[in-house]
Amino acid sequence: MSETPTIPTHDVVIIGAGPAALTAAIYTTREDIQTVLYERGVIGGLAAVTDMIDNYPGFAKGIEGLTLAQNLQEQAERFGAVIELGEVTKITDEGHFKRLKTTDGDVRAKAVLIATGSDYKKIGVPGEQEYYARGVHYCATCDGAFYRDKRLVVVGGGNSAIQEAMFLTRFASHIDLLVRSTIKASDVLQHDLDKFVQDGKITIHLGTTTDEIIGEKTEGGTGAKVVKVRGTKDGQKVDFPTDGVFVFVGLSPNSQFLQTSEIKLDEIGFVITDDHMQTHMPGVFAAGDIRCGATMQIASAAGEGATAALKIREFLENRPHPVQN
Repeated sequence: MSETPTIPTHDVVIIGAGPAALTAAIYTTREDIQTVLYERGVIGGLAAVTDMIDNYPGFAKGIEGLTLAQNLQEQAERFGAVIELGEVTKITDEGHFKRLKTTDGDVRAKAVLIATGSDYKKIGVPGEQEYYARGVHYCATCDGAFYRDKRLVVVGGGNSAIQEAMFLTRFASHIDLLVRSTIKASDVLQHDLDKFVQDGKITIHLGTTTDEIIGEKTEGGTGAKVVKVRGTKDGQKVDFPTDGVFVFVGLSPNSQFLQTSEIKLDEIGFVITDDHMQTHMPGVFAAGDIRCGATMQIASAAGEGATAALKIREFLENRPHPVQN
């Protein structure tokens, strides 16, 4: 008779390898807690594809997103964290252990940290992907300072779009706000927005779709830059000259693999946790942008990763030993 293959078992499996996940791994591995991370995309998450990060503590002159991601990875690996490039597709509660279905086969873990983050919702128009991080952005606090005295286009009409547009007036000379239908932000934000409109800092274009982001080659032909946004209003094509485009149409949590699990999600799809960062499945925790209530900042994601790691350590210390048959 052939023997049943042994399923690899780990102390902690972390799903994702962004700032929250890598920070948690630094803490767990320093406590000699054997830790494996599974990342399906880019190590470092959204931080790794951000040109320059100016609001992460400790870097007075800012730091390139890719550099920060590499530093976090190297630090976690220095303490013994193992990063696997693969995807977790299911989590099952087997009592003493959690079983994770991955693209490399099943593994078991004493504890699990979900840190898959979120992704910016895209508008799906030509030029959006081509000029991503090179004129098209999704984070005003991350990239707004690059556009001092420049003209910008902001796409969106909800709370986040209005808040970010007003924030961007600190840098930009003028902002064209493109709203597909009507502004859906709160009354308070709309009142605040009126002040910027009256000052000539923001021009609102209601009923305006964003159809294409257009660029041109830079001097010397070594690159390209965004020069205008083409939209449609009242059935007519209209162009908005700009130096950059900021899109704020919401965030999509990377929680698709949890849709059929016992782990509870909110109505949008973010993971619900208690005050100890633990989900409704005992031994499964969540941290960073995937967690309901997260602030969607790199610094706070790192902080949540550290907190989750400490809570995981407490869980493992208090975890009862399995009953021997």
